[in-house]
Amino acid sequence: MTNISISEEIATACPDLHVLALSCDVCNSEPDERLWQEIADEEKAVRETVKLEQINKWLPIQATRQAYKRLGKDPNRYRPSSEALRRRILRELPLYKVDTLVDLINLVSIRSGYSIGGFDVDKIAGGSLVLGVGREGEIYHGIGRGELNIAGLPVYRDAVGGIGTPTSDEERTKIGLDTTHLLMIINGYSGLEGLEAAGKYAVGLLSKYVSAINMEAELVTAKDRTKIAL
Repeated sequence: MTNISISEEIATACPDLHVLALSCDVCNSEPDERLWQEIADEEKAVRETVKLEQINKWLPIQATRQAYKRLGKDPNRYRPSSEALRRRILRELPLYKVDTLVDLINLVSIRSGYSIGGFDVDKIAGGSLVLGVGREGEIYHGIGRGELNIAGLPVYRDAVGGIGTPTSDEERTKIGLDTTHLLMIINGYSGLEGLEAAGKYAVGLLSKYVSAINMEAELVTAKDRTKIAL
């Protein structure tokens, strides 16, 4: 399991933050039609039960937005990914088909409300990550977004630099069809409640669609790291 720690700066601004990290070996593939049927079912449920103006009031999303504000970022300009996905659904815009792993992570995010980082472990430099705050002028290339201004965003950094924010992950460590070792980070800015349920849902999808094995799960706070079973 990649070692994950939370900086004092983040701990002070986001005292309720709990992070659930999942690590496993996987067999990725082109988009899976069975998975996309599950995604379509979830889209239908969102459209039937949620209104656009309600999205940012849902606790997991609201708490992430509040973290942005405390750190100096405007969450209306740099939306958390979970909020952006739900807004896209309610605006009747198609979700992007990427590959099974990425599509699966997006489904967990839509269902749970958490912004989730998905990384190719073999591309993480140094074997550990620290969650800190983005700095002015820090170079960061969001996946499919080009250079992204991450000043004031929570950002996971490896030995080289930033690789993940709740708005977008970085090109350097992104998942591809050749990814065989996955690190999934579920960011619970609203606290522990609901986090393990999201993790169990993710584990089920990973087992079903990418033949996940050697699964490890760890709950991380600013004070400790605890291995858990899901």
